[in-house]
Amino acid sequence: MIDDIKKDARERMSKSVAALNQELTKIRTGRAHTSLLDHITVEYYGSQVPLNQVSNVNVEDSRTLTVTPWEKEMVPVIEKAIMTSDLGLNPATAGTVIRVPLPPLTEERRKDMIRVVRNEAEGGRIAVRNIRRDAIHDVKDLMKEKMIGEDDEHRAEDEIQVITDKYIAEIDALLADKESELMEI
Repeated sequence: MIDDIKKDARERMSKSVAALNQELTKIRTGRAHTSLLDHITVEYYGSQVPLNQVSNVNVEDSRTLTVTPWEKEMVPVIEKAIMTSDLGLNPATAGTVIRVPLPPLTEERRKDMIRVVRNEAEGGRIAVRNIRRDAIHDVKDLMKEKMIGEDDEHRAEDEIQVITDKYIAEIDALLADKESELMEI
């Protein structure tokens, strides 16, 4: 039973770390990366569809993305979706190819981005600690129901703390990587 609780906590914590990693890839650095446009959706035959399902997104050079729609009618729709996104990008259309130049980040913008990254990381840490709290609560419930003894309870709590520390260290490593990536010029 304790193993099931630990296994569940491990799975949920790894999902939290994966979700944080996904969020951090959306925060742009000075370099062009195709995942930058992953969260943008466009209207396609009456439904919202991710951009990468109606076009090819490629890196042209270190500061430019190219978006090539599969249908010519999608060019203005995709261009408008990129413009209205929260990324602050201005696409330029040349026939059926949309070029998205990435402006260089200013020092002030980099510091703002670091604040956002740190906030996201803190959210990830909070999620992991909440999972730890739930797991310890489940262990205490087993103790109350006399299914385990006090020694088992303390051992399980210590093991859950070790698991928590491991995932918080992963979050800190992701944060450090993203911060150094943002400060690169």
